[in-house]
Amino acid sequence: MAALEIVCGVAVTFLLIYYYLTKNYGFWKQRGVVGPVPSVPFGNIKDTILGKFAFGILLKQFYDKYKGEQMVGIFVRSTPALVLRDPELIKDVLIKDFTVFANRGLKHNAKVDPLSANLVFLDEKEWRPLRKKLTPVFNSGKLKQMFYLLLECGDMFDKYLDHLSEKNEPIDCRDITAKFATEVISAVAFGLKTNSIADGNNEFRKMGIKVFEPSLKKTTNDLMREAMPWLYSILGKYLVNGECIDFFTKCIKDTMEYRKQNKIVRHDFVDLLVDIKEHADDITDIEITDALLTAQAFVFFTGGFEASSITMGNALYEMALHQEMQDKLRQEIKEEIKKNNGELTYEGVMNMQYLDMVFKETMRKYPPGALVARESSQPYTFRETKITIPKKFKIFIPILGLHRDPEIYPSPETFDPERFTKKAIAARHPMSYLPFGDGPRKCIGARFALYQSKIGLIKFLLRHKVNKCDKTKVPYEFHPRTTVLSPKDGIYVKISTVSV
Repeated sequence: MAALEIVCGVAVTFLLIYYYLTKNYGFWKQRGVVGPVPSVPFGNIKDTILGKFAFGILLKQFYDKYKGEQMVGIFVRSTPALVLRDPELIKDVLIKDFTVFANRGLKHNAKVDPLSANLVFLDEKEWRPLRKKLTPVFNSGKLKQMFYLLLECGDMFDKYLDHLSEKNEPIDCRDITAKFATEVISAVAFGLKTNSIADGNNEFRKMGIKVFEPSLKKTTNDLMREAMPWLYSILGKYLVNGECIDFFTKCIKDTMEYRKQNKIVRHDFVDLLVDIKEHADDITDIEITDALLTAQAFVFFTGGFEASSITMGNALYEMALHQEMQDKLRQEIKEEIKKNNGELTYEGVMNMQYLDMVFKETMRKYPPGALVARESSQPYTFRETKITIPKKFKIFIPILGLHRDPEIYPSPETFDPERFTKKAIAARHPMSYLPFGDGPRKCIGARFALYQSKIGLIKFLLRHKVNKCDKTKVPYEFHPRTTVLSPKDGIYVKISTVSV
């Protein structure tokens, strides 16, 4: 009898667990929304959890499979979520009805990981006052003031490329553009000259690698933070990278204190953080601490480091495969610099139209952020539909799917900068190109990332040519375990010097 009771108890337990995991699986069928069949316990994200595909790539598969549908219903484990395909509905979520979808729905725990309390993760109440204070550093006036810093980094990059070209060996574009991006961001966001370009072993470069390097510990940290926040508050301290937290916190705290004591002004991101700290009483709804300010510098560092370096690397990859485009771009760079008496100027960078087209096409084909996530703050009914979602409901916008939709971009696997002439852009729906998102919560550093990347490409291509080699991987493959879409095995090319 005791054995029978044990067996019955175990069976009941398993049935209760199964019910708990599957109780929501009828959500989309009841509402008439199509989508893939979920499986226990993964829902529809098994391939991402098991490391087969990055989540952005998985969303693209759903986007492609349900062609013609406005939306696709999926399950993130046992929780229903929605993938939007229709540009008008996407516009409603990102812009028209932004007040309902102001939050990204990303969980963070500042006590476990102080660096997570940044603009990307914060809820609207905390995000809004910080965004207002940080936005000025990314306007055109501030970019002009910081131009000399970017130019100094560009000159260092140019000399380093001379050294590499002399070796006549395959190089990883992803690695060298990351060194350039690290030098720029450490100078602008942390006010430090780190020599990251020539010295790949300096602390900033090491920390940049550690932040984004795929690992089981990092994957477990991200999964637990999102799926089991209650457990994360207990065990998260064993999963976060304490070394990175201490390093970035010390850098910002020491730099702000040094500038304040010595009355140093450089018109960069650190100056803005110092100003925010000195006028903390003017900001409501959020407590201004050194940890909070460090978190903002950290997200600026990670965004500028990873997204910009990957984009530059991807652009150089395409230039290696399309020599005629590379020659055309180099000629434009030479002509623009010649107009300015041999100098590269802020206005000159802005005037390079073909460079802008190459950059935009690179971001179309290889968007570092393959998706945008939003969360509803109240029940919401989508326009001209009967589909209503409840409060705290997650929406995903599949950027990679939009950018590689053959109905929007014919032959989407082909690299073609001519897609971004003014006429071609005007003919497309504005929501069909979202490399930085859109609306009030669009990436705050988009303008800086664009400018930084352009200067890197200019400095690279003005006096150096990038060529395909035996190690150049064709076709390109995305890494399956990274949050920011990046190449699986690097981007190997050969470089040589050219006459100016």
